[in-house]
Amino acid sequence: MCLAIPGKILSTVGVDIERTARVDFGGIVREVNLAYTPEARVGNYVIVHVGMAISVVDEEEAKRVFSYLEEMGEFGELAELRADEGPKQ
Repeated sequence: MCLAIPGKILSTVGVDIERTARVDFGGIVREVNLAYTPEARVGNYVIVHVGMAISVVDEEEAKRVFSYLEEMGEFGELAELRADEGPKQ
């Protein structure tokens, strides 16, 4: 199953369709495309699906989604990624 998960924007580079961000997903940092969310800024939480930020959400909503993922047992996959690969910088 594919899930869209929240992450916090740590930094951004580029403009328009080439704009990307380093996004923290509970300790796992990945590069994400921000073309669909031009309003996203450093410190915002975004919902990410297949490497694309698809919406901006507030911190409370992001924490709620992480809570649901933990309840469903899906958060473990993120933890496994962290153990296997470590954060990408």
